[in-house]
Amino acid sequence: MSCISLQHYRTNLLVPTDITSHFIFSIMMRTCVLLALLCTPALTRFISRSDDFESTEVVVASLSASNHHGAPFPPGSHGSRAGWYYGDDPSSTSVDGLPWLGDKDLCAVLKKSPDAIQCPTRASKPTKTYGRRSAAVSDPTPSPSTTPTPTYVTVFSGLDASVQGSGYITYGLVDSVSDCETFCNTVSNCIFFNSYYDVNGKDVSPKLTCSLYSVVHTAADATNTGGQTEPDGSVDYISDSSGYALST
Repeated sequence: MSCISLQHYRTNLLVPTDITSHFIFSIMMRTCVLLALLCTPALTRFISRSDDFESTEVVVASLSASNHHGAPFPPGSHGSRAGWYYGDDPSSTSVDGLPWLGDKDLCAVLKKSPDAIQCPTRASKPTKTYGRRSAAVSDPTPSPSTTPTPTYVTVFSGLDASVQGSGYITYGLVDSVSDCETFCNTVSNCIFFNSYYDVNGKDVSPKLTCSLYSVVHTAADATNTGGQTEPDGSVDYISDSSGYALST
């Protein structure tokens, strides 16, 4: 009996009198209530949130150090794929499907997972403050920073090949060389990064590939020139490859 016919049954006061009918009537009423709950927006949102939670947990697990932070295969090797994106344009089609390490919710979860990659902290822009004038003369000498800012030296630049070598940590996509440097500062043991354009389709991506290493490489290690045939028939190639080593 459907919920509608059951309601009609109850409305017309056809209430069962024997114990068996009462039991069946009670079971059917509870079934209807459960079906109604399954159709409510609240439960739908709950299921959606559960799926989102599971999806986030999967992403966090994939970004662990043991999985090379989402990129288990080095760039240029068979099956390689960028593991993350760090920049200001997550809606770009060139970063579809990559974890955006600028998403506040994802970054909050990653903070609770020490083994996973962490979202870099962007330096906040100084804000002007306008207070009352004071008779005291302020000291114009800025206070020294307790943590020195890491600096990098250019090892090579302008090559048409990317690094293939030891000490590989991870790689992803960024908007600029500065973003790649910031990311290297965030990742443990990173002392060298290689940024370049991996042109792998007819629609050239504006994103830089950023690969991180725990050892310093030279131009002699830049041996990956691309050459793989893409599904659209084009052949990928490397351009504007530069290497930077930590100096302090």
